[in-house]
Amino acid sequence: MRKKIFIINDGTLKRKSNTLLFNRIDGKNFFIPIKDVNSLFAFGELNLNKRTLEFLAKNDISLHFYSRFGFYVGSFIPKRHYNAGIITLKQAEFYLHSQKRLSLAKKFVEGALKNMMVVLNYYKNRQVELTYEIESLNSFLVKANLAENVEQLMGIEGNAKEVYYYSFNKIIKDDAYHYTGRSRKPPLTKLNSLISFGNSLLYAIILSEIYKTRLDPRIGYLHSTNGRKFSLNLDISELFKPLIVDRVLFTLINKEMLDTNDFIKHLNGLFLSESGKKKFLAEMERHLTSTIKHKTLNREITYQSLIRMELYKLEKHLIQDEEYMPFVMWW
Repeated sequence: MRKKIFIINDGTLKRKSNTLLFNRIDGKNFFIPIKDVNSLFAFGELNLNKRTLEFLAKNDISLHFYSRFGFYVGSFIPKRHYNAGIITLKQAEFYLHSQKRLSLAKKFVEGALKNMMVVLNYYKNRQVELTYEIESLNSFLVKANLAENVEQLMGIEGNAKEVYYYSFNKIIKDDAYHYTGRSRKPPLTKLNSLISFGNSLLYAIILSEIYKTRLDPRIGYLHSTNGRKFSLNLDISELFKPLIVDRVLFTLINKEMLDTNDFIKHLNGLFLSESGKKKFLAEMERHLTSTIKHKTLNREITYQSLIRMELYKLEKHLIQDEEYMPFVMWW
């Protein structure tokens, strides 16, 4: 299976014969076999030239850039070979038709809330008292289905997510990661730095998967298609944040895999250090490449494959082959 390659250190990426060579700033060299690469994620200062970009494009490899503090900067995406005009037209049609857009947006919120409840039920079955939070999310799900427009739906989803995040205080054993409210730019606490880093990473992973389908990432339904470059990846991410990002940070914290050296203060914020990023990325990749037995397919598939399958389901919905039903974990 082709892998995601995370480049944490500063250095130069170049083509070397028919593979990639990363010259780290400290003089160490690392060969990256091109056949093993699905996409690249650069968190350090990265030097490269047009020849390298052409080589990445030829091999259909995307390159995502992040600031030193984990904020998404942008992406190099190879010229698409899979886009189809009919799909783009259908995406626009469903966005411009208020009821069609609202119906799809509700599906994303439904899947997100149900997956949050799946996570909470998992811990409830392990003697964590989460009855109130689960019942609250179920109540928000009812309200979401009655929403009259996307703006109202977004407000309901935001309120539900806040209840969900406060439930982390019962799941997480370490008081150093106590949740007191969401802060983003900059994250102000250890927990917020983990949530922000994981979410930002997931957005780019899903963006890479979208570019391997016929869908246009610029047209989303829950998240408005406005001044932002991409919105469809934000929609899809809502389904998978609880199952991927949140489970990764629960593992890192509850298994005591992080320490004070994994965080750094910068200006008014708190961010993952180089060592913290490495630990998060390693656990994220382990989770994405782990397999589960799919109920319908009756075979083992990876979490990353689930993301691609979700996009194909959306394609089928847009061309009216079958109704889109959001992915919900069946633990």
